[in-house]
Amino acid sequence: MPVLFVSHGAPTLALDDIAGADFARLAGELPRPRSVLVISAHWEATPARIGTTRTGHIVHDFAGFPRELYAVRYDAPGAPALASRVGELLGVPHDDARPWDHGVWVPLLRLWPDAGIPVLQLALPSRSTPPDLFELGRRLAPLREEGVLVLASGGMVHDFGSIDWIGDSPPPSFALEFERWVRRTLLARDWPRLLRFATDTPHHRRAHPTDEHFLPLLIAAGAASTTDPTVTFPIEGFELGSLSRLAVRFD
Repeated sequence: MPVLFVSHGAPTLALDDIAGADFARLAGELPRPRSVLVISAHWEATPARIGTTRTGHIVHDFAGFPRELYAVRYDAPGAPALASRVGELLGVPHDDARPWDHGVWVPLLRLWPDAGIPVLQLALPSRSTPPDLFELGRRLAPLREEGVLVLASGGMVHDFGSIDWIGDSPPPSFALEFERWVRRTLLARDWPRLLRFATDTPHHRRAHPTDEHFLPLLIAAGAASTTDPTVTFPIEGFELGSLSRLAVRFD
């Protein structure tokens, strides 16, 4: 299986058929996974732990959005067998009370609206060092040979202070420059440089006032790094001014 990083954007992606079409197209280009392991920016726990194995156990973890968004369901089956396998690989505990947050179910709703693929969430150990996150991804790499899609869900540029909620202003220069740095680094498969993102990137703290939406990319890169992957960007562009929509596919 490939490894994916997606920028999940605002929760309204679940209602946006135009933006959602890019995810549907991406899903059509992928082999259908046996199951999906998602690392989302919206569940942080150090050390990592495994979430629910119940069917359709989601949470609407946001406020101030249209009422119809709170009625959206994603009734995919849980993945208890995958939970056991991830437990073997990582030696982490299981928290079955933890539902799937919107960083999980919103992109999955757009990728596979039939909700037929078993889903498991793994917490983001955001207090870990970048090399430790990369190594966690490497430890997940065997799942690729077992038909499991490792899906990292965050945002390539995630500065809510620069968002244009009303208009459709062009992306600011800091966002474009940060994204260009990431693209060049990934295309070169320069993993040491990627792990130095906090010091080597232009405008790092503008693009990410906090790092939780960027860190899932390090896990994805680690999971892909064992095969010297081809890197492509199947979804591109910006929305709401500064919010990057960039997705990364590692093959």
